[in-house]
Amino acid sequence: MALRVVAAEDSYLIREGLAALLHADPELDLVARVPTLPELQRAVADHRPDVVVTDVRMPPGLRDEGIRAAEELAAGHPSTGVVVLSQYVEPDWALRLFTPGAAGRAYLLKERIGDLDTLRRAIGAVAAGGTVLDPQVVEALVAARSGRAASPLAGLTGREREVLELVAEGLSNGAVADRLRLGDRAVEKHITNVFGKLGLESGDDAVHRRVRAVLVYLSATSG
Repeated sequence: MALRVVAAEDSYLIREGLAALLHADPELDLVARVPTLPELQRAVADHRPDVVVTDVRMPPGLRDEGIRAAEELAAGHPSTGVVVLSQYVEPDWALRLFTPGAAGRAYLLKERIGDLDTLRRAIGAVAAGGTVLDPQVVEALVAARSGRAASPLAGLTGREREVLELVAEGLSNGAVADRLRLGDRAVEKHITNVFGKLGLESGDDAVHRRVRAVLVYLSATSG
């Protein structure tokens, strides 16, 4: 069965372009497209979609409505996946989106709307309870890091911080092991220690905890 999708975007042109892309995929069923948070809330109540694709800023406040919608869905409709689209890199929003226990979330830059394959993969991933973080968000934040003194990373050892930095650059455990000339088990142990020191719940999905750890790192080291 096709995934039922609600799209929320206040710009008419972007909303209609997004609708056209979603309509072009036979595996997606766009059941509603709306321009505001209150209309998104009504559409979710009426249609019970599998996935919501939403702009991060919408009327009435044009602030963080997309994140608020994701938080409300986590409480009231936890099985509904959410893809949040943002014009800019916003680490604080990303951290709110990927709160512990909030599965089925994606954070993409809005320019991804034109890439149907990327958008489709994100929709499919969150519908299945997965997590997606735009690689350009990671790249931009890593490039902008300035090493703040007051940091949640202060409790990490030098080696743990090295491991986390490489994870934030997108390296797999095996690639981290090769770069640092460590064994796979040593890298796994360091990552487990990082999760614990950053307060990431052991009950969360491993991929979700990895994304949260990266977000904490990027938030703490970006200017």
